[in-house]
Amino acid sequence: MSNENDSPAGLLQPEALTRAVKEATSAIEGASTPAELAAAKSACLGDKAPVSLARRAIGSLPGPERGEAGRNVNAARAEITAVFEARRAALEAEEAARILREETVDVTARTPRRRVGARHPISVQMDRIADLFVAMGYEIGEGPEVELEWFNFDALNIHPDHPARTMMDTFHLAGGDGGGGSGMVLRTHTSTVQIHTMLRREPPIYTVAPGRVYRTDELDATHSPVFHQTEGLVVDRGITMADLKGTLDHFAKSVFGPDAVTRLRPSYFPFTEPSAEVDVWFSAHKDGARWIEWGGCGMVNPRVLRACGIDPEVYSGFAFGMGVERALMLRHGITDMRDMTDGDVRFPAGLRVEE
Repeated sequence: MSNENDSPAGLLQPEALTRAVKEATSAIEGASTPAELAAAKSACLGDKAPVSLARRAIGSLPGPERGEAGRNVNAARAEITAVFEARRAALEAEEAARILREETVDVTARTPRRRVGARHPISVQMDRIADLFVAMGYEIGEGPEVELEWFNFDALNIHPDHPARTMMDTFHLAGGDGGGGSGMVLRTHTSTVQIHTMLRREPPIYTVAPGRVYRTDELDATHSPVFHQTEGLVVDRGITMADLKGTLDHFAKSVFGPDAVTRLRPSYFPFTEPSAEVDVWFSAHKDGARWIEWGGCGMVNPRVLRACGIDPEVYSGFAFGMGVERALMLRHGITDMRDMTDGDVRFPAGLRVEE
């Protein structure tokens, strides 16, 4: 048996509208989240809500009764709407208070001083070397990485038929017209900076040039087409091999520790005469203490001095060159040079380079 209040006319009865307002108020005020409030609005003010059905039922009433019925329905709907707006305002205020409470920033708090990330060990090592030689009175030399062949080879007494000038070792730049060489190369050593320095200024010269160099080597565990060197040059009156040996001993101790010593083995380089390979006694080697080849050195060849306008009868000098990556590999037991180039941020974290 159906309830008379479920009929269209029944929905318009004052007690039915009062009950609809009461139930809607309870549902709306019981909503604790915006989603629950939206659902309550749909149930209480939507198309199938009692007040909406009652509004549509007004048309079924006799003409004289429609005016009063319309006023009653509108009053009920307005009361429910007011309850909804009040609850929405309350929930928005609660949400704003929550956000303010959870996202408050204390602008007077001290910021953390912990450093994020780390500098690459190669950069750190090059800066340490630069600091060492600046403390000894040297200047830091810089030069272009794209060089004329004259600076990279001829001025260093490397003749056109020398193996270092072949494509097996050097990146040559093509000419602008695409038909032949440009006479320019990617520098194969930072000795080019020494030539620029000697051409630019008069002795005495005490300079060290750390920088990036290029060779046509495949990237593997012990080789890279791009690596870093530190080249040193001294030109002054009365410079001897003893000055070179003392400088290298001090350099080695700063890189490998206070127990490091060096020895010189006769060798050949076209830009020095006499020339020597530099070995360092490295007691902390992972396979036990041993002599390790470190770099090359020698007295500056008189032909190089003359090419730069310096009289070898008045001045003499020494030069040396060491690989930065090689020193890092020896010092820290790194077995694969690719660890320094693959961009893994975990790599620098394990090295105490800045100690």
